Amino acid sequence: MSGSIGYLGPRGTFSEEALLDWLGAHQVERTRAYPSISACFDAVDAGEVDEALVPIENAIEGGVSQTLDELISHRGRVVIRGEVIHPIRHQLIGAPGESIEAASRVLSHPQASAQCGLWLKANLPGVPVDPAHSTAEAVQHAVQADDGTVAVGNMRSAEIYGGVILAEDIMDAPDNRTRFAVVGTDETASQEPGEWTTSIICSIVKDRPGALLSILQEFALRAINLTRLESRPARTGLGHYVFFIDAEGNRHRDLPLQAALTAIEEGGIAEVTSLGCYPTAARSST
Repeated sequence: MSGSIGYLGPRGTFSEEALLDWLGAHQVERTRAYPSISACFDAVDAGEVDEALVPIENAIEGGVSQTLDELISHRGRVVIRGEVIHPIRHQLIGAPGESIEAASRVLSHPQASAQCGLWLKANLPGVPVDPAHSTAEAVQHAVQADDGTVAVGNMRSAEIYGGVILAEDIMDAPDNRTRFAVVGTDETASQEPGEWTTSIICSIVKDRPGALLSILQEFALRAINLTRLESRPARTGLGHYVFFIDAEGNRHRDLPLQAALTAIEEGGIAEVTSLGCYPTAARSST
């Protein structure tokens, strides 16, 4: 049981949608909306909430940079405890009486507008696309504005804030899904059977030819499948990166995975920081 959980708000975001699905299988006493991904992490770190649900990866746009950067800055203090995979359906929303023809600008979270980039280019050519902290914030503004602003958001946000749907399902890929991470200060303790994912950050100790290959070989030699590999700036200088790796398996019980992580560190290849070990959510879209 979790006493409280935060999410990227306000009401009507895709994060809230995913959280409502997640709550069906979990007992939570209190939910709390935060204005940014950074605020969600800070709330967990400070103990304001026990956990927070944040977007980490999208099927079209890939990793959510804000979440990855917060995992770097909070590493050692905030870890991934679980994951939720949620279908994403984008709608073009405006104020009552608004129309696509009168649209003067599009407002949304950068990830959402990017996931609809082809549609927006084809149907609203030349209309500027501006960022918002969340899709729900964008819908709120579009409904209240009287300047032709429209927003990319979901059905729920239109219902909550009194918007109208100007165009349905405008995402560029029909199987658009986002993976959300449930983050907290402690790893999931359960050792229940089934598929698990171990997430780590690898920081290369000394840059040299083949350094990344040496890391990947430790997994390949032990037939460990990697489901995700992504780099982000280490924030220590130009050209310095850290690598996010998701590996199939539970690092607390699977000996081959334990051996691979040990070999990477003891071989002086990279410093390994655990980002969590948690049950794997089903990837099937059916």
